Amino acid sequence: MTEKWYALTGLAALAFLGVSCQSTSLTNSDFYEPARSSHGETQHGSASWYSVRTNGRRTASGVPLSDHEYTAAHRSLPFGTLVKVTNQRNGRSQIVRITDRGPYIRGRIIDVSKKTADELDMVRSGVIPVEIEVLRAPNQA
Repeated sequence: MTEKWYALTGLAALAFLGVSCQSTSLTNSDFYEPARSSHGETQHGSASWYSVRTNGRRTASGVPLSDHEYTAAHRSLPFGTLVKVTNQRNGRSQIVRITDRGPYIRGRIIDVSKKTADELDMVRSGVIPVEIEVLRAPNQA
């Protein structure tokens, strides 16, 4: 009985060490924790748009992705934040709701839905320079 007890205790200790070692690893959420957003905050960078092949998949917020909605992905703005995205090449803009995380490509600050890309006249080019302005955080009325 004592040999089994020592074996079980040893296994439990190894399992505990494995779990404690895992807790020190970093994940995307450690780098992209939602930031506090404030009305009028602006960012400049590049925007891209979601592929049509992703239509219907669940976003990080749980909302299904749709080509027919004005939605976007941002690395750190809270889900539900409304932002104005302005195409710096032609001045066209569209208001979108943040429902997903991304993009994860250097220099890109936002990924927009196909409908938004159509409004911004960016479907053909794929990536454009943009300014995004926070209009309303999700906790604001």
